[in-house]
Amino acid sequence: MSTVDEGAARRHTSAELTHWRLAVESLADLDVVAAPEAWESLERYLQHGIRDRLAGLVGSLLQEVRSLEVAATGGQDVETTRRGVLRLRRRYLQAETILDFYGDAIATRTNPATRELLRGYDTLTSDSMAATLTPLGIDPPPTLVYLDKGLGASILRAGIQLWDRAHPSPAAAIKLTRHNVSFPTALLHETGHQVAHLTGWNAELAEALRTTLAPRSTGLADAWESWSGEIAADTHAFCQAGWAPVVALANVVDGSTADVFRVRLGDPHPPPWIRVMFNVALCRSWFGAGPWDDVATVWSQRHPAAAIGGEVGQLARLSVEAMTDIVDTCTRRPARAFRGVSLSAVLDPKQVEPSRLRAFESQAGGTLLTSSYLRRRHPLRILAVLTSRVALDPTAADGHQRALRTWVRDLGAEAAPRPCTADRAA
Repeated sequence: MSTVDEGAARRHTSAELTHWRLAVESLADLDVVAAPEAWESLERYLQHGIRDRLAGLVGSLLQEVRSLEVAATGGQDVETTRRGVLRLRRRYLQAETILDFYGDAIATRTNPATRELLRGYDTLTSDSMAATLTPLGIDPPPTLVYLDKGLGASILRAGIQLWDRAHPSPAAAIKLTRHNVSFPTALLHETGHQVAHLTGWNAELAEALRTTLAPRSTGLADAWESWSGEIAADTHAFCQAGWAPVVALANVVDGSTADVFRVRLGDPHPPPWIRVMFNVALCRSWFGAGPWDDVATVWSQRHPAAAIGGEVGQLARLSVEAMTDIVDTCTRRPARAFRGVSLSAVLDPKQVEPSRLRAFESQAGGTLLTSSYLRRRHPLRILAVLTSRVALDPTAADGHQRALRTWVRDLGAEAAPRPCTADRAA
């Protein structure tokens, strides 16, 4: 390259570097990422945790920019500088995506009523994880619940690597779909994903399901091993809220008969028909007969398994035959993840059995939804009561919905910055 060309390349590359430096500097104002009032809606420990982590991410980018500028002005060859600029551009776009994700999540709190509701759900999801993790000696991570479109909830787990090992995700960011704002049991499925990750239960349950089912069928064992992560999360929701999650799940995953039996390559979820029947089997195993049987009956009538042939039909039939063993493996089998006891020894499903909930509701009387003590001591059991009401009495759903939303707002308003340690029976 000639001297003139070298000079032009250096000037152009310097201009490119300046462009991306200015872009990185623009990310530093986190009040642009989300409005100050949205940030203020977060608990202090959550606000500082997220802001500090995002500020650290931007700070690492600024440090990279300065290093590039020093090297470029110190005589570094143009091609090496250009490669650095391209790397900086790529990392800027990654950072922008991360900031936009958290910014959009926090920005769903701009409306005051929504802000109060989501703050309550932050508390509820923190309580959910604390109820499982604290007895195991594991600190629950902070949670950030946000609203979004779609059918299903999701989670960006706390601690996963967003950028590099120095910048893991600062909180468990849990998406609650708008249609489930008043029937939020899906949140307990998502907290189950975080719990299973932190305890190591995912891999252990996969191994246990394979061991349990392999004598019946290798194909059956393969399938349930691949579904273990979703099965773990469903089981967690069941242990904390009882039968209400079955109704919510059936609402979300229903469709044509072809759809509810479809096995999708690489999908960690069981086909909807098998998944619903597993959730019903959890209720039958722990509670006996009840309204969950109506779900199974309706689904069997809408989507008769006998009409499904081939491998999928065989998988469905074998799964039903093995449900007792599968439920026992998920709820009653001791696990290293739970310090040598079963999940049900940590989260007793009997605490949310319908007759126990009725007794709890009767004992609380008129204070069930007004007592600050009960809100902090038994949030998951109260949630189970409220969501069960909606499922059992849809004709009065408007009143039940208002009661649930009011209770959730009160939960968020009164919660201490630290989540409660457990949700135990009186």
